[in-house]
Amino acid sequence: MTTTLRPSEPLQQSADGGRSRTYDICVNSRRVGSVHLSTDPGFGAASGVIDRLGVDEPDRRRGRGTVAALAAEEVLRSWGCVEVQISVPAQAAAALRMAGSLGYTERSRNMVKALPAEPPVLPEGVEVRPMTEAEFAVWEARAKEAFARSWTDRGVPEDQARAKAEDSHRRYLPQGLASPGVALHVVVADGRPAGHLWTGRIELEPGRWAAFVYDIEVDEAQRGRGYGRALMQLAERVAREAGETRIGLHVFAGNTPAIRLYESLGYRTTFVNSAKELR
Repeated sequence: MTTTLRPSEPLQQSADGGRSRTYDICVNSRRVGSVHLSTDPGFGAASGVIDRLGVDEPDRRRGRGTVAALAAEEVLRSWGCVEVQISVPAQAAAALRMAGSLGYTERSRNMVKALPAEPPVLPEGVEVRPMTEAEFAVWEARAKEAFARSWTDRGVPEDQARAKAEDSHRRYLPQGLASPGVALHVVVADGRPAGHLWTGRIELEPGRWAAFVYDIEVDEAQRGRGYGRALMQLAERVAREAGETRIGLHVFAGNTPAIRLYESLGYRTTFVNSAKELR
């Protein structure tokens, strides 16, 4: 039997070269599932995304998903994509195994925590305050550079990584410190800033919003003193004060200390984000 993709809607194209389209997964012309393909608006038209790949229950465990993923990669190649990204639910063991067998490498993961009714109390002696406009100007330039570098360290071409950093700040900090729903704080040690926290809101899944930790960092010389945990506790307080019941974050693969901290605070992995080159 032959597994193929059949368009189920017209090709959607944007002015910046982006594309998207939903396809039926077919076996000998019989529909057995669907998949949505697109280019990533953050990374640009050269980065493709395989999303919502699903095979109907009667046809699962027959290799349909694997063949459909390979067919989807061919479509993305025809669009000019040089890499492909996928995001797999952490509990989908079969899909994670399939991603590994097809050569996908984890880049990052999404984590979520249900907020307690009472926000945590910050450790005694830890001083935090809002970021000033002067500090913001310095921080934003450094934050964009660091975010782009995190992607290039994981194989993303520099132009795509910088485009992603610019897109993220443009979308989530459109008015700088005055952006609605955004809060930026610094933690102070010996009278000087020792780290920062950027929180806001995000649509984790369609129709499901939550508080979000966009960026957190403690100066290298001040690490190991509990400031990271204190900033994460501050994020929970800010979220609770805004009426949120959940908080999420994105962490890069290989950042073991951060992952351990988040897990110790009650965060659980919801999605594993992976990618591969299209040769």
